[in-house]
Amino acid sequence: MPSLLRFLTVVAVIGGLGYGALFALANFVTPKPREMTVTIQPDKFQKR
Repeated sequence: MPSLLRFLTVVAVIGGLGYGALFALANFVTPKPREMTVTIQPDKFQKR
C-alpha cells in the first residue's frame, strides 16, 4: 500500500505542476497582435 500512495502522490504532484504551468501561461503571457497576409490565387475566385 505505501508504494501505491507514493505513486499517487507523484502523479498528483506532476499533475499539479502541469496545471500550474498552464495557468501561468494563460494568465501571465500576453500575445502580441500582428498583421497577417494570405495570398489567394485568382483561379480560386472563379465559379465552376
